[in-house]
Amino acid sequence: MAKWLYRLAAGAVAKRKMVLGLWLAILVVAGVLGTAFAGTTSTAFSIPGIESQTANDLLAAEFPGANGGTIRVVFAAPEGSTLNDPEIQGAITAGLESAATAEGAIAVTPLTTSQDERIGFADVVFLADAQEVTEAGREAVFAAGESIREAAGIQVEFAGSAAEGAPHLGGLGEVLGVAVAFLVLMITFGSLIAAGLPLVSALIGVGVGLMGAQFASRFFDMSSVSSTLALMLGLAVGIDYALFIVARHREQLADSTISVEESIARAIGTAGSAVVFAGLTVIIALSALAVVGIPFLTIMGFAAAGTVAVAVIVALTLVPALLGFAGERLRPKSVKATTKETVAKRTFWRSWGGLIQKAPVAVLVVVIALLGFLSVPATHMRLGLPSNAVQPETSTLHQSYALLTEGFGEGFNSTIVFVVDAGDIAEADRAAVVDEAAALIGQDAGVAMVNPAVFNEAGTIAILSVVPFTGPDDEATQQLVDRLRDQPEAAVSTAGGASYVTGVTPLAIDVSEKLAEALPLFIAVIVVLAMLLLAIAFRSILVPIKAVLGFLLTIAVSLGATVWIFQDGHLLNWLNVGAPAPLVSFVPIILIGVLFGLAMDYELFLVSRMREEYHHTGDPDRSVLMGLGQSGRVVTAAALIMAAVFGSFLIGDDAIIKTMAFALALGVLIDAFVVRMTLVPAVMFLLGKRAWWMPKWLDRALPNVDIEGASLPARPPVKVGHTAEVPAEAVVPAP
Repeated sequence: MAKWLYRLAAGAVAKRKMVLGLWLAILVVAGVLGTAFAGTTSTAFSIPGIESQTANDLLAAEFPGANGGTIRVVFAAPEGSTLNDPEIQGAITAGLESAATAEGAIAVTPLTTSQDERIGFADVVFLADAQEVTEAGREAVFAAGESIREAAGIQVEFAGSAAEGAPHLGGLGEVLGVAVAFLVLMITFGSLIAAGLPLVSALIGVGVGLMGAQFASRFFDMSSVSSTLALMLGLAVGIDYALFIVARHREQLADSTISVEESIARAIGTAGSAVVFAGLTVIIALSALAVVGIPFLTIMGFAAAGTVAVAVIVALTLVPALLGFAGERLRPKSVKATTKETVAKRTFWRSWGGLIQKAPVAVLVVVIALLGFLSVPATHMRLGLPSNAVQPETSTLHQSYALLTEGFGEGFNSTIVFVVDAGDIAEADRAAVVDEAAALIGQDAGVAMVNPAVFNEAGTIAILSVVPFTGPDDEATQQLVDRLRDQPEAAVSTAGGASYVTGVTPLAIDVSEKLAEALPLFIAVIVVLAMLLLAIAFRSILVPIKAVLGFLLTIAVSLGATVWIFQDGHLLNWLNVGAPAPLVSFVPIILIGVLFGLAMDYELFLVSRMREEYHHTGDPDRSVLMGLGQSGRVVTAAALIMAAVFGSFLIGDDAIIKTMAFALALGVLIDAFVVRMTLVPAVMFLLGKRAWWMPKWLDRALPNVDIEGASLPARPPVKVGHTAEVPAEAVVPAP
């Protein structure tokens, strides 16, 4: 592989104008397609085959409008006034009449007020699903609410499935993340050109990948989280992959006897090989989401994997072209003939490795004990779909939740929908069967109220709205759902009908159970494939096993800290989260997939340098020290950049994005500095030469990919200021 990449880089340098022009053309085309032909994204999470989704599909087919998007307009009169005061009531009536004319709206429900008549709500119902409600329709309802606020002087807030559009990309958080990344690159390289080059290449790659995902949303049902995840990963790995290559190039240029062209080709042949394997592990981990069997996760994984694939291709083609344009300007100002040994000895991480070498067992015990302690909160992790209570306290979604809780009780926000399919029940008996089910539901101690049944026009489908005493994130509500799927369902099925339980809480339960069933297979797939890739890369059995075990520690700590904050409620004010809640049901599986790939990135970039040194010297201890000395600074920069990019998404309001961003940022830092830069060297010192052992039969069976650069041609020497020719067989002639 190293030799092939060497030739590819040499060709990219020789034809750098054409390569740059081609990537800019691809970016323009992707931008046009992604902007002009983008489809719609959804905030809903549908999973075929689960009971709640079956109910939703039934309503969509048999009860037009029952499953459409809604915007709930919530009103609160000032203390001492009520919503039935003539002036306030007149403003509300006029405003709701205006809302009824919104694009796509089919009905506005009558105003419902609390017992003291101070808080109330009305629903604007759209024919289309929530994700298909137009921005014009949404804005018309908001404008109507604003007119009521101005005319009556009352508080007006909004909730409902169509109240929130897709998250906006490219905001302050992302800009801040890129700025921090640039600062880290400046500190790492001390050069404006060297710092800017990874950012330019990453932004081009992200633009192509993200616009491609936007265009793909025209043909696939894509979650709104998909684009955000693709942006997160595209920025992070795009910058990091370019960083590793630029760092290797600059390290080589410190030797005055190597030409710019030769250095670029060798950087791609060595560091580029590690980039290929690192990218493959991330792509495998994300693509493996397909084995879960949940469509929105599959599309999310493929969208992110596609962006990572673009980042790898950019690193192997565009980066060497840009390095060619930079030329001698990237060579350190003070250059002299030097060796890897003298470079490595000057680094902090080389000294850190020396400290670990003195007591590897103690380091191993202390690190594992610390990580185990931090992982404890993960043992009581709960999964669900958080309610609007978790939104920032100043947001209209949180304010509406608080008002509805104050006026109608905690359980009003966790209304459960009991659907009766009475098509196979005798027409004369349908009402009686539904009433019997309603009576059974009402007898449950956890039910505050059962609203009267609503039948569809054909009289074959009935909906019972069940209001619990407890909120949507309460365990008691989940237990109530289990009970509603037992006794009332039996009463309906005895009469020949069928019943289903749906709503936000039932959907969360079903999604969590489905994910729990698929998780072992998902983990098995990514672990087996990644271990195979690492075994091919490192020609070792124990190194891949060590890498996977270290990853499991990273995941445990990341989940533990995320539970401690978002579920247990610590530090929420710092993160602008409204209330503690269960983790979003699909966050753990996304976290496992993404962090596994990123953890293997650091493993590859760090251990490949150790392997390279061991290949040349056969000294296991020296190879560990040299690997840390040569890679430590760059891995540090890469981890800080990734954490900054992920952490920048904490600035937004979306609770799901915040949870993912925090878990990923912390996981990257823990994995890079505690697991890879501390635990891994300790294990490698203890293993010694055994770390690089592999059975001869397996060594012969696996392909030899050469990421150390052993197959590269001997480099021609050159003095600074002169240009040496890359071997003729490696160069594609310039036009």
